[in-house]
Amino acid sequence: MKLIEAIIHKLKLQEVRNALDDLGVVDFMESTIICHGQQGQVMIFRGAKFVANVVEKVKLEIVSADDSTEKIIEAIRSIVKSEHRDDCRIAMRPYLEVT
Repeated sequence: MKLIEAIIHKLKLQEVRNALDDLGVVDFMESTIICHGQQGQVMIFRGAKFVANVVEKVKLEIVSADDSTEKIIEAIRSIVKSEHRDDCRIAMRPYLEVT
């Protein structure tokens, strides 16, 4: 068993949900998280300029069997892939006990 953690943009969430549903993955956790990035958007508030470098993203946690792990990772990667490295982070860990 493996635990897959993927941090993706909120805008791609529905597409990833549909892809996971097509693969037969129906049980996973979603969490809204706040990421601090280096790329920031310059904004003006009451005449003062500041850089907004906080981005709201979604973290998916999926427990999968060893044989379907690569299919799940490839499905997520194909949907959220872009030229920016920070658009998608995927981590995989062993999951030793399921109760």
